Amino acid sequence: MSVLSYKILNDLKLEYDDFKLVPIRLDDRHAIRQWRNDQISILRQSKPLTEKDQDNYFFEVVQKLFDQEFPSQLLFSLLYKGELIGYGGLVHIDWHSKNAEISFLTATERNKDELFVVDFKAFLKMILEMSFKHLNLIKVHTTVFDLPQRFLYLQVIRD
Repeated sequence: MSVLSYKILNDLKLEYDDFKLVPIRLDDRHAIRQWRNDQISILRQSKPLTEKDQDNYFFEVVQKLFDQEFPSQLLFSLLYKGELIGYGGLVHIDWHSKNAEISFLTATERNKDELFVVDFKAFLKMILEMSFKHLNLIKVHTTVFDLPQRFLYLQVIRD
């Protein structure tokens, strides 16, 4: 599985304990599609994605981001001990005002209690380091919908 790199990140390695963020991989697109469809109620997604929808998005949007000097989003596959467990990144990047929104989704079976907290903490550690130290952003934010797992997001923030 070949891993592309974002021009703007100069092959930056993002690792924390047994976690790793790698630029989103084409081979992960259908696992991500399934997670998105499983968890549609917590996403800004109005209908389930088909394989064709996902392929179109990856080939028409995502692939083009890698060569852009200032891409509108930077998406990553989250690996734990080499296994795909989630994905996310920075979206709606405004390079002029130096701010972006954090996006994160974990595998459906990991979107509960302690697993989610551990995964999200590791993801945040890496994404925030990249945002502030390497991209020189001054503000990142995220939206947490009112959902049963909301307390998990709050736990991560408090810790």
